[in-house]
Formats: sequence, structure tokens, C-alpha cells
Amino acid sequence: MSPQRAVILLSGGLDSATVLALAVRRFDVYALTVNYGQRHHLELDSARAIAAHYSTRISPRGGLMEHREIAMDLFGGSALMSPHPLPHHPSTNTPAIPCTYVPARNTILLSLALGWAEVLGAKAIFIGANAVDYSGYPDCRPEFIEAYQQVVRLGTKAGVETNTAPVIHAPLIDLPKAAIILMGQSMHVDYSLTTSCYDPTKEGACGVCDACRIRLEGFSRAGIKDPVHYRSEKR
Repeated sequence: MSPQRAVILLSGGLDSATVLALAVRRFDVYALTVNYGQRHHLELDSARAIAAHYSTRISPRGGLMEHREIAMDLFGGSALMSPHPLPHHPSTNTPAIPCTYVPARNTILLSLALGWAEVLGAKAIFIGANAVDYSGYPDCRPEFIEAYQQVVRLGTKAGVETNTAPVIHAPLIDLPKAAIILMGQSMHVDYSLTTSCYDPTKEGACGVCDACRIRLEGFSRAGIKDPVHYRSEKR
């Protein structure tokens, strides 16, 4: 019996690479990367590298079948979309929504993934949302994923006619970064292909933005050396 199809949102970051490694073990995966004008556009190169890596590893149970990249110009109102200074201090476990929040990003990205899933007849949609490390992002919470699942049930032909709407999978949503890294290591995820930095350059990640700090702390807690290069000596 051939594997079912799934669509995954592949950003090029650590979390989405781990989710992709999980998905290809069970599904024929169709990866979607969105260029929305993010200042950390080098993550698009990472997404391409991750997709190329997995496209050569098709297994009898599933694999990466296709990778599409689309561009859109709808976002704004975020430090990730402007030249404004980025936060260089830990912002986890605080009530305020960080300035790096991109308005409605996951709502829009999931909608794009859902449209492709309907065309493909895919039974699953994967997203690397995580509520532990990015608790300030409202669209990375379990409540948001649950609510969007209801949208999928009510707003798709498969959901209305046959009650077989795609299921949204957010397998990392309740995991700390160290646990995600250890999970990825067990599946031989090549984290050197990923990027998490909000302000990367060809010389490497900055090492001081919130995303870098969270990543470095995760690798430290996991007892594993982060394979990516940091241009900052301060870690």
C-alpha cells in the first residue's frame, strides 16, 4: 500500500527540518516554502538545501516528493520585515508579544498549505509551531492549531462531504528546544543545513538575537555542539 500524502511548511529552520524528518517516515511529503520578504531570507537557501537532502532519501514508506517555493508581499508590522533593531535578549516566558511576531503569518501559511493539500488529496499538514520557546507568538499555541483544525473541517470539500479533511500535525508544539534537537539527532537530521538566526549573513549567524540564543541554549542542554557557524564570539 502506497503512503498517504502530506504537505509540510518548510521554513529552513531547525524545527521545520525536524518535522520534515518525522513526516517522510510515514508520508509522501510535498514541502512548501514561502518567501514573504523576511529579512532573514537566507533561510530560503536552507530550505532548499534541506529539501535537496531529503529528495535523495525516498523510502518505501514515504519521502519528499516535491518542494515548491512561492513569494508573496502581504506581510509587515514586524521587526523581521523591517530594518528596525532586533531584540538581543531572551524574550521567552513574558506576557508581551515579541516585536518579531509577523501578523497572521501562520494563519496565512497554513491556508496556503491547505489549498495545496486539497489539490493533492493530502491527508495531513505539518507545521513546526512551538509554544514552549516562542510562547509570545499567539499563532504558535495549541489553541490556535485546534481552532484552525476546525476551519479545515468546515471550509474544505473533504471536510464537509466526507469528514476526511486534512489533519494538522504540530508534533513539536509542547517540546523544549533540547528535546526537539535530541529527537532530530535520533533521526539523523543534518542541522548544519538549517538556520534559525533573525539576522544571518554569509559569514554566519549573529549568535545574539532571540532565535540564536534559544537555539544555542537548546544545543547546550542537549549536550550537542551546534554545527552551524556563528560570526559572534559571544555566545
